[in-house]
Amino acid sequence: MFIPPGNMQRHEQGKATSVSAVSLKSSHLYINSEVALEVFGEATNVLMVYYPGRRSLLIAPVSDELFKKLHKAKQHMLKERNLQGDKTIALHEILLDHQINDTNRSLEYTVEEGLGILKVNL
Repeated sequence: MFIPPGNMQRHEQGKATSVSAVSLKSSHLYINSEVALEVFGEATNVLMVYYPGRRSLLIAPVSDELFKKLHKAKQHMLKERNLQGDKTIALHEILLDHQINDTNRSLEYTVEEGLGILKVNL
């Protein structure tokens, strides 16, 4: 495949942004090690709540007392995926209860700086 030199940089940028640090695979939320460490630190459990109107999944470490008070969140296990430190969270119940597309895909996300909350758009 020939890519004209002027388009080389745009082509490379498109490739880099097509891989998300957060994705849905086999009804599990996959979170890469950098994002997981930034948001959850060394936590092994998280609090998670889904808001269907906004199609937003909010996730915070179980130690976040304010998050517990503000949201009707359930506790979930943050599982080790590999030696690089990637993490997964099972989403079967949320996907079924809210009839969410369970196709494997990259997901849009934001890290709420200073709050230690991961917001994922499903």
